[in-house]
Amino acid sequence: MTDAVLVPPGLGLQVQGLRVVFDGFVAVDGVSFEVAPGQSFGIVGESGSGKSTVLRALCGLAPRAAGLVALTSADGRPSLPEPGSKSFRRQVQMVFQDPYGSLHPRQTVDRILAEPLAIHGMTGAEARIERALSEVGLGTGFRFRYPHQLSGGQRQRIAVARALILEPQLLLLDEPTSALDASVQAEVLNLLETLRAQRGLSFVMVSHDLAVVTHLCERLMVMQGGRCVEQLAAADLAAQRVQHGYTRSLMQAAAGFQRG
Repeated sequence: MTDAVLVPPGLGLQVQGLRVVFDGFVAVDGVSFEVAPGQSFGIVGESGSGKSTVLRALCGLAPRAAGLVALTSADGRPSLPEPGSKSFRRQVQMVFQDPYGSLHPRQTVDRILAEPLAIHGMTGAEARIERALSEVGLGTGFRFRYPHQLSGGQRQRIAVARALILEPQLLLLDEPTSALDASVQAEVLNLLETLRAQRGLSFVMVSHDLAVVTHLCERLMVMQGGRCVEQLAAADLAAQRVQHGYTRSLMQAAAGFQRG
């Protein structure tokens, strides 16, 4: 990692009444939450609870049947980019769960990182690629390697670099470490924490792992059956100060988790 000056937080996120329907099935039903600029927000729940669908709806990969999604400035005012627009996607980037499947197997790291710059018409590709690799702890020697020549942790670092290269304000993290072994998980989580502080990023992170969420996130939302059942501070979850029985059952299922 290179030294970087900490910057003030950029944009936050406001979600009101989000509803996602697939062929008559309500996957997300009236979910609302806010993420302050520079804050990390977690979404937890069992498989099928709708947590990943929320992320996909935020970035335009799942259809919104209803609801408001808006980026917000430091004073709480909605920002201009329309969700799903090119300018919105420049500000909001997603890191997917599977580093093996999210990178094109026939493209070098250099091309993987250059592609979003070309799509958004950003100049200075050479310097931006070198900076992105440095920020995720990889040198320029990785530029012309293919994904199959990288470890799982290195691939996920490249996925993070691809998201960061557009200089977004908000990162959507869909189980970003679940495909990695425990030691590599810790490295990637610590990297994400450092980058958030250095860039003033906001995070929305989905995970089934309560320990991961309480390590990285300040606040979180618990989902069940497409609905929000509880929102609370990560410190309250770690201290078992929860209100809803479903949240308590998740804690029991993950007995022994500790906040890092």
